[in-house]
Amino acid sequence: MKIFLNKSLPKWIVLLIDQMIMSWSFALSFFVIKQFEFEEIMRGHFLVYTGLFVLVSLITFYTMRIHTGLIRYSSIYDIYRIFTAVLIASLSYGALIGLWISPMYHIDSVNIYLVLLISFFISSTLLTLVRMGAKALFLFFRSDSSGVRERVLIYGANGYSLLLKQALETSGTGRFQTMGFLDENPNKVDKHIHQKRVYHIDDIEKLQQKLKVEKVLVFAEDLQSDNQKLFVERCVELGVKVLTVPPTEQWMSGQLSLNQIRDLKIEDLLQRPPIVIENERISSDLRGKRVLVTGAAGSIGSEIVRQVMSYEPELLVVCDQAESPLHELQLEMEEKHPNGKMAIFIGDITNSNRMYSMFKEYTPDLVYHAAAYKHVPMMENNPCEAILTNVLGTRILADLSLTFEVEKFVMISTDKAVNPTNIMGTSKRIAEIYIQSLNNLHHGKVNGTKHPYTQVPQTRFITTRFGNVLGSNGSVIPRFRQQIEKGGPVTVTHPDITRYFMTIPEAVQLVLEAGTMGNGGEIFIFDMGEPVKIVDLARKMIKLAGLVPEVDIPITYTGLRPGEKLYEELLNEEEKTIPTHHSKIRISKVRNYSYDQVVLDIDELVQLNKTKDELQVVRKMKQIVPEYISKNSRFEELDLQIN
Repeated sequence: MKIFLNKSLPKWIVLLIDQMIMSWSFALSFFVIKQFEFEEIMRGHFLVYTGLFVLVSLITFYTMRIHTGLIRYSSIYDIYRIFTAVLIASLSYGALIGLWISPMYHIDSVNIYLVLLISFFISSTLLTLVRMGAKALFLFFRSDSSGVRERVLIYGANGYSLLLKQALETSGTGRFQTMGFLDENPNKVDKHIHQKRVYHIDDIEKLQQKLKVEKVLVFAEDLQSDNQKLFVERCVELGVKVLTVPPTEQWMSGQLSLNQIRDLKIEDLLQRPPIVIENERISSDLRGKRVLVTGAAGSIGSEIVRQVMSYEPELLVVCDQAESPLHELQLEMEEKHPNGKMAIFIGDITNSNRMYSMFKEYTPDLVYHAAAYKHVPMMENNPCEAILTNVLGTRILADLSLTFEVEKFVMISTDKAVNPTNIMGTSKRIAEIYIQSLNNLHHGKVNGTKHPYTQVPQTRFITTRFGNVLGSNGSVIPRFRQQIEKGGPVTVTHPDITRYFMTIPEAVQLVLEAGTMGNGGEIFIFDMGEPVKIVDLARKMIKLAGLVPEVDIPITYTGLRPGEKLYEELLNEEEKTIPTHHSKIRISKVRNYSYDQVVLDIDELVQLNKTKDELQVVRKMKQIVPEYISKNSRFEELDLQIN
């Protein structure tokens, strides 16, 4: 049976079958008109008429390549082509008889046009039935050979849903059995489409029992609607697995591959409607420019590279220490943007000589600074490295940006810099303070001793601040996924801990938008949506895997990690925000710092850092950022001493 399913008829046999049907239909029509008087038919010109018709039909079908399609995958379009071919053959034959054969040979023994009319309906019907019958047999034998199939419902009852149903039926694997459609439109509910009933989405629990439905297929773009998300979350609660299907424009060669159907991921439920950005404004800012991205091998940095490259910069310089991820990124960009110009620069941002050589060689117009240490517990145990990279590295790049007259310097910061409770967040806050004070001095906003940088063309320093991004390196979601795959337990630090989440692409979109609108000195705050309870996130991920929380996969609480706090903030209590033209971006109003004092403080911090005396380093950090109060950390004793 598998041999039958995997093989198709040769084209010449399909053409032969079609012509046998055409000739038989013509002959039958001829007999009907002659009332089956065989003796009279044979004495007439039956063979001449039939032979000429077969010749015209053969030429028409061959020219239109009717025989080249796979019968098992016949569609409405194929039926339309068959009707067209039969009509053209009939009209051509009629014209040939009327204009040439009858006048020349005086053959008028039959009403040939009536024969053609009857033949048209018989042949087109038979050709259609043969194809539909072959398709039905193929689907029947395939389902029989593939064993038990998964019973699924398709979310939506529209043209795309019908395309999906047809794609599943003709996929060649017989993996799915479509039981019907789901919709909330009362005009569609209880109707039938392609012999499949349309059910109301509220009936999913009943359908799970009645139809033994195992899965629901949802188009990925539908998940951006709140109603669809609620429905999907209900399916998850009921234990009905949800599979996502890409938009039809992403189907390979117009055909859906079952490899493109994947299990619903927690990222699908957390993502929000697409962000609308001013592409023209960003394009005018980036096209033809020389752009530098630091930390280009990281989650945010690599996405900045992907999006910036689409705006056709003159040159994109990607800088990082990690050679293997940089190599992978280079291969990806060469494949997606073969005409794009990209320079790979391996270097440590704390190495001032190496960074100087990079700026001197490439003279960037814009800098996106994403290089940083971001892992909270790691930096709590290694504060000197946080200072070296997050503070000193940022200062080196900012100073070089002034020296080489960079137009704009955009720093990627974090919500953990607000009322910081850890080394990482504080080091990023100090970096924010430095580039803001540098910008203010440079633009004459703060009084202070004259600085040589004030003599060079203005560089605008901009900060963007946002929370956790979905799927980033070291984030909680990949960690939970690994734990679930291993059978648990899933570890959560605290039952009440919450975090903001944003997808990497939308975070970078807002970074580019904010960089475009920034005049210098701003801290742009992104709308992170509603905070998510981490334990709820863990439960949903377990259910998405088709398992039951606390039964199949236990959840254990390990306690807050060093430097970790329950709730992240995007704004300091004393800070205020002002809106921008983009609804997802606001500007934080923070107090200004004297550049001279900031430089003295950072110089002292860097000198202390060289001694590796971590207590003295952290004590200085608390002096620079008074709101830094340690949590779950060995450095809490310093707060007691200060108080």
